[in-house]
Amino acid sequence: MSTSKIVLIVIAALFVVIGFWGCNGYNGLVSADQGLQKVWSNVETNYQRRTDLYNSIIKTIEGSANFEKSTLKEVLEARANATKVQVNINDAASLEAYQKAQSALQGSFSRLMAVAENYPDLKTTAAFRDFQTQIEGTENRINVARQDYNAVIERYNNRVKRFPGNILAGMFGFGAKPYYKADAGTEKTPDIEFNIK
Repeated sequence: MSTSKIVLIVIAALFVVIGFWGCNGYNGLVSADQGLQKVWSNVETNYQRRTDLYNSIIKTIEGSANFEKSTLKEVLEARANATKVQVNINDAASLEAYQKAQSALQGSFSRLMAVAENYPDLKTTAAFRDFQTQIEGTENRINVARQDYNAVIERYNNRVKRFPGNILAGMFGFGAKPYYKADAGTEKTPDIEFNIK
């Protein structure tokens, strides 16, 4: 066998190995991206569950005579704003806007629940008691879903940023994705004062 044939065989083998590596790497990136999309859908599903629970208890509260309408209106506006935000998990700004809208909804709803405590007839309804139990479980689900999302983001970003995967990721347009971050200010320890006399 001549030297030129050996060189051609080596070059052909090298192209086959590189082609196999490229296909395998690309398919891995696609699978990682699809897994990420699925985990994000789980986050959205849990937020949707919370919104559905909020909607059902809002109807119960609306039916309660003499309830403070301004507080209820604030929750309805926050709910409308939270459902308007469209998330693109490739865009940190849209993820941040989604987080802010969800935090505003949760905050206004917390104020509504504080006001509801002053209405004994409302607190004794079965719907209100069921809601309190279900919302606690839903908040736990949301927290777990966000943690799962960040774990998948970490694996995906490692795959996209590490060598030699970063070469394929750059060639095929796979970029790092933003993490789900804590709300601003939650890293600070809250000041708690008891004015007991």
